[in-house]
Amino acid sequence: MALVPKPDGSVSSAVPTVPPHGAAPSGVTSSGQLGGAPRAGSARAPSSPGAPKAVDKETTAGILFGIGAYGLWGLLPLYFFVLLPAGAVEIVANRVVWSLIFCALLITVTRAWRVLGAALRNRAVLGTLALAAGLIAVNWLTYTYGVTTGQAVEASLGYFINPLVSVLLGVFVLKETLRPLQWAAVGIGFVAVGVLTVSYGKLPWIALTLAVSFGLYGFVKKRVGPRVDAVTSLTVETIVLTPLAAATMIFLAASGTATLTAHGPGHFWLLLASGVITAVPLVFFGASARRLPMTTIGLLQYFAPVLQFIVALVVFREAMTLERWIGFGVVWLALLVLTVDMLAATRKSSAAKRLARREARTDT
Repeated sequence: MALVPKPDGSVSSAVPTVPPHGAAPSGVTSSGQLGGAPRAGSARAPSSPGAPKAVDKETTAGILFGIGAYGLWGLLPLYFFVLLPAGAVEIVANRVVWSLIFCALLITVTRAWRVLGAALRNRAVLGTLALAAGLIAVNWLTYTYGVTTGQAVEASLGYFINPLVSVLLGVFVLKETLRPLQWAAVGIGFVAVGVLTVSYGKLPWIALTLAVSFGLYGFVKKRVGPRVDAVTSLTVETIVLTPLAAATMIFLAASGTATLTAHGPGHFWLLLASGVITAVPLVFFGASARRLPMTTIGLLQYFAPVLQFIVALVVFREAMTLERWIGFGVVWLALLVLTVDMLAATRKSSAAKRLARREARTDT
């Protein structure tokens, strides 16, 4: 199986899908952590006859939260657009600094300061998350640069091809064995990159940087595993990046190139809102992930790059030549093959589990 990085950086080795991106992800625990299975001794209350099943309500809520998370990530280019003339470096610096304040509020509300302190004292966890912070900073800078320089189509391509990068990481790093359809999807993906290279006249480096940085980010986060929940992880990564981000903001202000206070109160508050805009989809994603199976999450995650692609074409009016349409079409074919393989593998796994349960009941 292949690594599955998500937009918040959690990963799964369950199915080869993406996701910003972005474990099997888990949900909010009683301590406010976005992670973990239900505690021992907890039980669902039985549903009354004729009432909607609890699982149906949970699934519906999970899908709504998932659409909310991936929808917000998909519409993120619009937010960057209204922040102009702020450039990518200033936007990311502000995003880091104001995210730290919002994360501190989340940690306070969920009473998770002890969890955060434990993560900061653990050298292995801190070192791993520091590396993850560097990777996600590269990802954010590249994505913001792509959107703010009229290359949002190529930026969306990065998250379309991210599942293929995850599959390759599984092969070369984790020494995993791929199924035939997975190999077919990877081969089709290489063909797509070749077609797009011809259409752009150069390697689509923005898309490749986004896909590789986010794939590696997910792999690094996998090393932390269940020891750190999503909010704590985001907070530690933000703490690591904040000194550099704050220094960047000071440098931009001193050089007279900062836009934070130079374009009116509306622009000022929009930049400050980057903390909320960074964290809210993460919370939605955690609420969705604990309610839905990985197969559903794997399908929902395509919602974000599709929206990014539509925004680039309809709102930003970016050009799409015939060659680029062909290249994107080949990418989507690769994703279709990957999705078919994922659904088939999930169905086979479910059937095997049902058979095992029946055999266990027979034996008893």
